[in-house]
Amino acid sequence: MKLVMDLHTHTVASSHAFSTLKENIEAAAEKGLAVLGTSDHGGGMPGAAHPYMFSNYRVVRPEMMGVQILRGIEANITNYEGEIDIVPFILSKVDYVIASIHQPCYTTGSKEENTNAFVGAMKNPHVKIIGHSDDDRIPVDFDRLAKAAKETGVALELNNSSLVPNSVRKNGKVNATAMLIAAKKHGAKILLGSDAHIYLDVGRFDEALALIEEVDFPEELIINTSVEKLKELLNHE
Repeated sequence: MKLVMDLHTHTVASSHAFSTLKENIEAAAEKGLAVLGTSDHGGGMPGAAHPYMFSNYRVVRPEMMGVQILRGIEANITNYEGEIDIVPFILSKVDYVIASIHQPCYTTGSKEENTNAFVGAMKNPHVKIIGHSDDDRIPVDFDRLAKAAKETGVALELNNSSLVPNSVRKNGKVNATAMLIAAKKHGAKILLGSDAHIYLDVGRFDEALALIEEVDFPEELIINTSVEKLKELLNHE
């Protein structure tokens, strides 16, 4: 299976990442990716990129080194209603939003409350992707999550960094497996994301692909295989 895009990557604009945008693009080009999305942390995440960076996205060319560049942001879901911490002015400057829960920005609730938060975020027309919903520290009802993703057209991320041995997330593989099974059941689309915080991990999907094979997840529901599938995702309201 050939994957042609990676939409979850970070640069030194997020203070806990270690590579520049140029280094990430070079890595994407070397790996033969057609599309690279840059999606630094915004809002209340400690060390997040300053809003001025996102407001100046106009200087980032739509194609660099033969790779199409999409200008995104990873927002924080802040409450059980699914509100995100990105102001409308910045939302108007980005091509897509990944909505994720990060513990510094969110008070962990019950499984129902956490699921409410993700489902609420899906109702925001700027949110195209739900990021790494695979952490035991933030329990989720994956059946309900996948059903809502199918209804709204939002993609569920299969986050490769949750599957590596040194991941900060808890029981990522168990939870990602449950998410994939639920997505397969409901016909929800998924997007593999590297969540790269260094250029070496851009386009790294080894662990995610192994899990895809293990679960026998249908290729037609994987957005990364087609630029047309990506256009459909980004154009949904």
